[in-house]
Amino acid sequence: MHAGMSTTEIFLIAMLLIFSVPYLIWRLFKTDYYAPLVVVQIIAGILLGPGVMGAIYPDYFAFVFNPTVIHSLNGIAWWSVMIFVMIAGIELDLKKAWEHRRESFITASLALGSPLVSGCIAAAGLLLYSGWIGPKAHTWQFVLGVGMACAVTALPILILLMEKLEVLRQPIGQRILRYASLDDVAIWGVLAIILLDWTRVGRQAAFLIGFAVATFLFRKLMIWLEEKDRWYVSLIWLAACSLAADWAGLHFMVGAFLAGAVMDAHWFNQEKMDFLRHNVLLVIMPVYFLSTGLKTNWAVGGTVVFAAAAVLLVASIIGKLAGVHIAGKILKWEKGEASIIGWLLQTKALIMIIFVNILLDKQIITSETFTALLLMAIASTMLTVPVVYPKLQRLKSLIFKTK
Repeated sequence: MHAGMSTTEIFLIAMLLIFSVPYLIWRLFKTDYYAPLVVVQIIAGILLGPGVMGAIYPDYFAFVFNPTVIHSLNGIAWWSVMIFVMIAGIELDLKKAWEHRRESFITASLALGSPLVSGCIAAAGLLLYSGWIGPKAHTWQFVLGVGMACAVTALPILILLMEKLEVLRQPIGQRILRYASLDDVAIWGVLAIILLDWTRVGRQAAFLIGFAVATFLFRKLMIWLEEKDRWYVSLIWLAACSLAADWAGLHFMVGAFLAGAVMDAHWFNQEKMDFLRHNVLLVIMPVYFLSTGLKTNWAVGGTVVFAAAAVLLVASIIGKLAGVHIAGKILKWEKGEASIIGWLLQTKALIMIIFVNILLDKQIITSETFTALLLMAIASTMLTVPVVYPKLQRLKSLIFKTK
């Protein structure tokens, strides 16, 4: 039967698995409190990958996820995550951060810097063992890359979780978005530094100069256009920026983020933007989660990978909470406030997974390190709601407190 199936039919089997497995897990096991559907989709990607399905049913795995099908899935995955990253760039609210700059910059810098240091220390520990650093990485790139992965806050997932906790539109939720927005900019800036290629420094300089000129002209055009045209032109801009960034050696995801970051959110209807983000997550991002799962690797031993993930998780959470608590002391927050903000800001998942995918593509980390970081991201995200919800119930006044 397998021999007689066309590539199209096998591709559709893969799509059937991609959409049915996470939905059934989410609905049947009612995971929403611990893991929203998007997190379950990431977990399902791992389950359908070589480490689980590939180990249990190697022949069927090789049949369904053959090179031709994977190539087709990767194309969908790239485009979906480019759109998602562009939206994240558009929704950065740096004007609000500037209005509250002292509080925002103190909190954002400590919330990013502290877990970055603890993550770098954990990465230095991994260097004592073989199998973790990628073949094309300098030591500093590996240490900084893993450290930043521990410091990342996943802004899109943070928004989803705060909606679930009913704090997104409250003053404390808007404050947290300001902190996360500043950290998001820093994350992509550090990534650009990690990806600097001195053999192609001329291209990268040309890209930055060309991007600055093109951005000036693009913004003039977008102001002149009606909104219905802006949506379409933004996709052309996305493809152009991603192509140029990849040509320069900075990776197409850096271009996708920059494409969104130079656009103003008020150019677009917010309800339509929310609708687009929701449908990208619903319709095509599950393919990206599957392609991520296909990159997992347990070659150094499953126990070792889980141990590394646990070390990275501890470094990430302790670093984030320590940094935010220091900020709380400086800014004289009320008791319990720093804990709520710190736990929400340690949410990872999507942006962190995109970040480490880029590190893997550039061979700065190995697939074993990628797997450990992926497990860490899932665990940190699943901890958020169960930890934060009871804290919010005890300190309801903080939800409505302004700063």
